[in-house]
Amino acid sequence: MNLYTSTKFIIGLLRPEATQIVLSKGIKYFPPPKNYDDIEIPERPRLRVYDKVPLYPSNLKPPKMQKRLRYMRGPELLHNTLQLKQYGVLATGGGRLRHEHFEMARLQVARRLDMKRMFAIWRVDPPWQPITKKGQGQRMGGGKGAIDHYVTPVKAGRIIFEVGGKCEYAEVYDMLRIVAERLPFKAEPVSQEIMEKKAKEEKWREENNKNKYTLKYIIQNNMGGSHRHISPFDHKWYGKYL
Repeated sequence: MNLYTSTKFIIGLLRPEATQIVLSKGIKYFPPPKNYDDIEIPERPRLRVYDKVPLYPSNLKPPKMQKRLRYMRGPELLHNTLQLKQYGVLATGGGRLRHEHFEMARLQVARRLDMKRMFAIWRVDPPWQPITKKGQGQRMGGGKGAIDHYVTPVKAGRIIFEVGGKCEYAEVYDMLRIVAERLPFKAEPVSQEIMEKKAKEEKWREENNKNKYTLKYIIQNNMGGSHRHISPFDHKWYGKYL
């Protein structure tokens, strides 16, 4: 009996509750590894390079646009699930993506992606909405300013990009977390299991809620004259999305 073994044995004698842990033996059964035979790695595993400015015909002047905040307000109803059923970055709030954010995500994924086993795809469009800005020191009036840059509006629940391949969630978590923390809106790394768990928990809370006076019930019944104080968007989403 060496010094390390004797020390563990003495600790087990002094702490009876630790005796079972120290002296227990047996055959360990581990689950079999996942089968990735159905996954095919594409020829271009990295994220595409998006243009900074959308391409217009030579005879067409780039159009200007109003703010249109409705493009990033409320829930995403279409691109809110993982197509690859593996991993990705989920936007939990609305905002706008500039070209710098696309490049940040692309470079971070390119540095940490194992191209022999993994690949990534975009789930958002390249910058297309024009944002105008006037020069420094100009007076009010004089019409709308010139186009300064282009953005991509994003709603809450939108998948920004996905990562797939022959890999585990723990391998890509740091990469997804770094990108999510540097986006201009709230975002988080997710997997298919996490999204299914979230949907199940939300459904369980709605079905087992014993307090009937929810915000939806209060707004629908105009309790306390709430219609005079709330936003028109609260009639649609009942305080979920600001």
